[in-house]
Amino acid sequence: MNKENPEEFYTRLRTQLEESTQWPSLYLYKFIVLTDEDKINQIHSIFNNLGAVIDSKLSKNGKYTSLSIQVNLENPDAVIEKYIEVGVIEGVISL
Repeated sequence: MNKENPEEFYTRLRTQLEESTQWPSLYLYKFIVLTDEDKINQIHSIFNNLGAVIDSKLSKNGKYTSLSIQVNLENPDAVIEKYIEVGVIEGVISL
């Protein structure tokens, strides 16, 4: 994600999602975060009550955790909303 101009990134993402996907649709998020139970729980809470399937994997040395989150969302704006919510958690990398 372009940290210097997130609005431009989200505008481009919205256009790509509108053109390439029929909505509602399953969407796959991928995040990497330092292995910190609090941060991982914050990410989980953002997707609570959405029926999300969350797969967590530790890196080889256990320093990082990757999260793959598959969730059914209504439209591109819902996808972007979750990226923004997760983006406020310090140290999370969106892939």
